[in-house]
Amino acid sequence: MPAPLPADSPANLTFAPRILFLSQSPDQVGRVVRGEDVTWSQASPLRDDVSTDEITPLPILTHYDDKLGRYPYTGFRAGGVAPIGTDAIRSAGVEVVVAGKRYGKGSSREHSPAAEKLAGVRLVIADSFERIYRQNADNIGLFTSTDFGLVERIQAGESIPLDDLVADRDALAAAILRSGGLLRFGQQFMRKIEKVAALDDGRPRTLFEKIIARHALATEPTAAHPAAGDGAFVRADWRFIHEYYTGMAAHMLHATFGEPLTLHDPASIVVFEDHTSYVEESPAHVRGGLVPNVHRMVEAQREFASRYGLRSHRTLTEAEAAGDDGSNVAGISHAMMAEQYALPGQLIVGTDSHTPHSGALGCVAFGVGTTDMSNAFMTGAVRLTVPQSLRVVLNGRVPAGVTAKDVVLHLLALPAIRGGAGLGKVFEFCGEAIAQFSTDERATLTNMTAELGGFTGIVAPDAETVRFLRERRGVDFEVEPWMRSDPEAKYAQALYVDCAVVPPMVATPGDPGNGLPLTAIADRVRIDIAYGGSCTAGKREDFDHYHEVLRWAADRGLKLAPGVQLYLQFGTTAVRDHCVSAGYMDAFDKVGARMLQPSCGACGNCGPGGSIAKEQVTVSAINRNFPGRGGPGQVWLASPPTVAASAIAGELLSFEELQQRHSKLTP
Repeated sequence: MPAPLPADSPANLTFAPRILFLSQSPDQVGRVVRGEDVTWSQASPLRDDVSTDEITPLPILTHYDDKLGRYPYTGFRAGGVAPIGTDAIRSAGVEVVVAGKRYGKGSSREHSPAAEKLAGVRLVIADSFERIYRQNADNIGLFTSTDFGLVERIQAGESIPLDDLVADRDALAAAILRSGGLLRFGQQFMRKIEKVAALDDGRPRTLFEKIIARHALATEPTAAHPAAGDGAFVRADWRFIHEYYTGMAAHMLHATFGEPLTLHDPASIVVFEDHTSYVEESPAHVRGGLVPNVHRMVEAQREFASRYGLRSHRTLTEAEAAGDDGSNVAGISHAMMAEQYALPGQLIVGTDSHTPHSGALGCVAFGVGTTDMSNAFMTGAVRLTVPQSLRVVLNGRVPAGVTAKDVVLHLLALPAIRGGAGLGKVFEFCGEAIAQFSTDERATLTNMTAELGGFTGIVAPDAETVRFLRERRGVDFEVEPWMRSDPEAKYAQALYVDCAVVPPMVATPGDPGNGLPLTAIADRVRIDIAYGGSCTAGKREDFDHYHEVLRWAADRGLKLAPGVQLYLQFGTTAVRDHCVSAGYMDAFDKVGARMLQPSCGACGNCGPGGSIAKEQVTVSAINRNFPGRGGPGQVWLASPPTVAASAIAGELLSFEELQQRHSKLTP
């Protein structure tokens, strides 16, 4: 049953009739910002794929209070320009925003809907929404709808019934919105939470469904065993957070519940610093005068973790790394979870959209926003809308020189995925090609379900999983019979990929879905920067790929192409230590690469490797190339070997092509 309205909640809402249409035309957007009224027909066509990077660019995330309301859409681009400036939304009195497909894609940052709401936006209407963005909006009481019929009614001055605003939502989402947000809802309806036994009714289930059933919770407003599409709460084995969210979470929790807090099972909470160790070298942060804000944000996290005795991992500065005796364990949060904590069959949530990284180990891992994590800190319960599963069957022998990154870029370019087939789904990766991929490579697949639009990604544990846990972590693990999908389990759809014909891929600037074979680029693109790192491409096997290319080049006297900078950033200290012990540093040094300590770095535009001018071109092994991410220049996505080969060639080039070009050179 939907929760009743709080006593002070109106049954109908009236919105200001001036609507901001996020148009493909910067002129039409500019008219609204200047205080003019624009019709839908004038604004059409609308922008698709408006990302959270555009709603709140990364430097804005150093704010976690009312200041956020000055900045929504300051990264939004239309026609190659950014028509929305600081304070523009507040000044224009905009309460309703309308956009196209896949609104809010990308990062899990709750700062985006928070900035919108703090600027006065009360309703966002779009053709479709990314799962994390929409859930974050629910949690703070920002309405979202896919009903475009509301546009004409609002512009006509009609008062809209609250029931119409939540008509396309599941019962839990509607109840949270009716309550004014998740924390208010929790205070009213989550006083009693119970663990329940897994349902054993003989129905065939996917591995995802089995893990969810084993972590089911019963609350006052939710059923213990929900169906796909239903809202539910589940128990997490691990909850993790990083510094861009902790200050906001602490502020929110203390304001709501007072001080001190009583956290639920604090031993299962992990706190990471993984975005800020190189912030002094981030042009965006330095130019914006934001470095002191970042330091305050980090200190807020350290204070919160210390006060409540939470397990913490701090990233290393260069000076600290020089004196590191190997006792410090640091790195990117979701990569660290796979290296240190996650086990098959577990359920893991984190404040990063790439939390599905750990799904490579056969666990359910998904990203949440600040309010969801705050609620989970207090109750141990994590909200989700139960998704359907998409079966991705990877067949064929993976060719030499082709990596999991190439397979993901191929998947992203498929018409079905571009059309939204994966939106909000569980990507279950299986097939004969999966057996050929190491756990590191599988993690690339599950990690980038964020770009595929999915809820999470998962690979059933097998002998490779057992090997990884034993050799990397010293854990003896036995795969239990239930840890697989049943043969008759139901899926929303199945996608089949013949990996034998997948070539080295790239994605053109602007979106990870702009994938095409490298050979399809007739005129090769000159590059200025090559970056290898991030959670997606800073793992041990990724560095094996970088080293294979750069060792080959160094042995033939080749160095970086003139004018090209190559940055290689370890994902974790364990990856760094692997490279040192394997003797990789010699080749990296000989070609002229700059080595960076573990951190997110250029991937989030918060460290070396990002561009500083719009004319610069970067080839990067990261997962996203949305406008403005990685600096003002153009970012091409590619696999680790392609990034390394391109750095030597000075233009986009595969390792095989580099070898052919220099075939006469001998080591």
